[in-house]
Amino acid sequence: MRIAQIAPLHESVPPKLYGGTERVVSWLTEELVRRGHEVTLFASGDSQTQARLIPFRERALRLDPTAIDTVAPHILMVEKAFQMANEFDIIHGHIDYYPYALARRHP
Repeated sequence: MRIAQIAPLHESVPPKLYGGTERVVSWLTEELVRRGHEVTLFASGDSQTQARLIPFRERALRLDPTAIDTVAPHILMVEKAFQMANEFDIIHGHIDYYPYALARRHP
């Protein structure tokens, strides 16, 4: 199965410090890869994974002193994931309601 995982950009996947959602995304992503699925992880560039990583920022928002807006990068990342939707069987968003508008309009 071809699976896209959309992780929060606040922490790397897995997180270097605190990050409950990012830790769960990491566990889930790595286990899906281990089971033979083709997984693409949309996350910060400082993330570590066996999946195909599509980095959406060089580093996680919380540890980046230059990060000003935390919403816009998430919206753009969701847009990119849905532009690539034909590459996936499932898009699993772990970022609250951000994917909702696009998911509603996608078959």
